[in-house]
Amino acid sequence: MWEPQQPSVRMVTRLLLLTSALLSTCQAAESPALFTSVTLTLEPSNAVSQGTNVTVRCQALVSSSGFLNRKYTIYKDNTVVYTESITTAEDLIYSLRMARVANTGKYKCKVNIPGKELSSSSEKLTVTGLQTPVLSVDKRVFSEGEEVTVGCKAPGESGAIVFYFYKDSKELYEERVDANHVETRLRFNNAGDHRLHCDYRVILLTDSVPSNASNNVVVTVKELFITPVISVRPHGSMIIEGDNLDISCSVSGNLQNSSGLKVFLSKGPTLLSSGQSKANHSMRALAEHSGEFQCSLEVGNVVKRATENVRITELFSQPVLTMYPTEVFEREKITLTCKSTNYSSDRISASDVKYSIYKDNYTLTPGSFNGIYVVPGVVPNSSGIYSCKADARMISKYSAKLPVQAKVLVSKPEITAIGRVIVGKPFQVRCHSDRGSLPIEYTLWKKYSEVNSTTVQQPHHQAIFPVTVQHYSDMQDYKCEARNNPKIDTVVSNKLNTTVIVPLSNPGLSVVPDLLEVTEGNEMYLICGVEGSPPVTFKWYRRGNVQPLCTTTSTQSSASHHIKGVGNEHSGTYYCEAINYANMVRSQPVTVDVKMATWKKGLIVACCLLVVALLALACVLRYNSKRDAAPPFDGMEGRATNGTRDSVASLPAGISNRSSYSLPATV
Repeated sequence: MWEPQQPSVRMVTRLLLLTSALLSTCQAAESPALFTSVTLTLEPSNAVSQGTNVTVRCQALVSSSGFLNRKYTIYKDNTVVYTESITTAEDLIYSLRMARVANTGKYKCKVNIPGKELSSSSEKLTVTGLQTPVLSVDKRVFSEGEEVTVGCKAPGESGAIVFYFYKDSKELYEERVDANHVETRLRFNNAGDHRLHCDYRVILLTDSVPSNASNNVVVTVKELFITPVISVRPHGSMIIEGDNLDISCSVSGNLQNSSGLKVFLSKGPTLLSSGQSKANHSMRALAEHSGEFQCSLEVGNVVKRATENVRITELFSQPVLTMYPTEVFEREKITLTCKSTNYSSDRISASDVKYSIYKDNYTLTPGSFNGIYVVPGVVPNSSGIYSCKADARMISKYSAKLPVQAKVLVSKPEITAIGRVIVGKPFQVRCHSDRGSLPIEYTLWKKYSEVNSTTVQQPHHQAIFPVTVQHYSDMQDYKCEARNNPKIDTVVSNKLNTTVIVPLSNPGLSVVPDLLEVTEGNEMYLICGVEGSPPVTFKWYRRGNVQPLCTTTSTQSSASHHIKGVGNEHSGTYYCEAINYANMVRSQPVTVDVKMATWKKGLIVACCLLVVALLALACVLRYNSKRDAAPPFDGMEGRATNGTRDSVASLPAGISNRSSYSLPATV
């Protein structure tokens, strides 16, 4: 079974602390305060066109000694339009987005603090320009006497608006609404075409009709014969830091019938003291206390003020922290000097001022010293926010913060070529270091000669040099060096190493086998060769043809086009082209005459011999046929017996005694 537990001592202690804090807050909230002024401004101006964003700013200057709750109220034409309570000294902002004519009017701000209130003067805002109204009708054609719904809208407008409807430019109907649109039903009795339109008017207070002025009544305001008095001790200009400063605020004059009188002693927005008839404040004088102190007397709504300007001489000036050298690199020694240049010799000497130096709010000097401190070079990171403090007679002053950003030494640069490098054509070389504080000076060298130099000042800039090489081996001669510290030697890159493209030259086309040996039926190789950097694209052409016979890309300096089964149709003039990233070259043309095949030649010879043989044979046969057709001899000398004639043939004398003669046969 659950039983209620008794509160522990720790819980009771916490409750007591919380109650004490709440009571302290309430007491602080009721701390006295003094109004200085309340002002209202209109931004960007008091007269704007419609659609402009307008800011109504209310600023209250209040002197108080602690927590203060402020209630702001914005009025337009004496009507509350906005209210807000805040606890800070920030201005109240009331925004009018896309201001319209309805926002025209007089604006005023009132600020309430516990027991007091103060209002600003009025500022008039004038907004000009109205939106064009839009008329709508639920039907365009209707019968005589029929009711029609008609609407009129003023886009974006606000406030009290009177809408007017017109038929054929004559006012037909009006209606006042608190909206930017209105709808009504109208009846049309006259037949025919009619033109309808509408307009509107925004009702403003300034459009009201003023009356005549009333009668004048003279009134007299009697001055209160009491005045505030402020006194400062010690008096005069010889107030030095560290002196005890006593300031009092009192009332001079007849205090009778001065119930509710209060006095306030303040400096700027800070309320130093308050009382019924006197207020005192004591402090240890510091230079920042110099300025105007104010004694204010308040009776009801009457406030009178007296001021005293107090000038406090510095016991010693604000220290100034300097460094040497003004620019340092990592692991370099830094000398920091903290000094107050001026001091009051009547009170202290220069040796009485002791110093301390801080880095990122940590003390570098455990004890006070003479103001000079050396940051050793072995410190890995000397970058940071440095400051120093000067102390004398329990007064401490701090220097302005000194940001130190140690520079980074430049790293070894890299040298690279941008884009393709072609012999004989200009290209760009880039030098770049991955680390190093700007500015960095880059220098390009070719062997032992300086080519060019440039200084990189901005992070997005680069060191780029134009270069032209005449031979591919020249690339190894280039280096670049970088420097960003004149006290340290430069760092040098490696040699420039990149692919160099040599332009093609000396193109040639050769034929295998030899031109005199190209015969039908054999293979033929057209070999295209060049000098230059691969890859190379080779193209073979036959004169008379626009398109190439063959195209191929090779990493070698030559390539071939193979033709199988060469025929007479392959006779002609050939040439080749070679292309790389640098240029294109063309060979001299080569004429190929395809010879007849050997077997064809043998066949032709055989055919010719056969024809000759046939002709010879034909001649022999013919001759023989003629011989066989001659008349035979009858044994009688000189007499033929062919039966055709009877004459006696005369024979040669050498053979006349022979009885017969055989003629030799000649083939």
